[in-house]
Amino acid sequence: MIKKGLIAGVILLVVGLGFNWFAGLIFPPIAQEYKNPALFRPWDDPLMLAFFGYPFIVGLVLSYLWDKIKAKDPLEFAKFYFIIATIPGMFISYTSFQISLLMVLVWTASGFLQVYVAGFVFTKIK
Repeated sequence: MIKKGLIAGVILLVVGLGFNWFAGLIFPPIAQEYKNPALFRPWDDPLMLAFFGYPFIVGLVLSYLWDKIKAKDPLEFAKFYFIIATIPGMFISYTSFQISLLMVLVWTASGFLQVYVAGFVFTKIK
């Protein structure tokens, strides 16, 4: 479980950074929104290093969940997690933070994609 979670973490880091970079190219207002110091820490803040630990935490949690529910299909796994965690999380993010709907939609799509990718990784690693 730990091995799968850490491998998924590496892949989630790459997928997440790539997806968000691409989203910033397609939707320039998103890139500007990330630069708002009232909402987000600047990249030179030492605490931002913790940001890079997030995919590994998610990878380990998803690996545990994958094993616990005995999942087999990455798409069904992604839909399950999306309903349980992503929808409520994005709802509370939109209603409590001063972020755009576009940002929430990008985060929502990114979240679904990352869980799907993690599920795919878990099917390949025994």
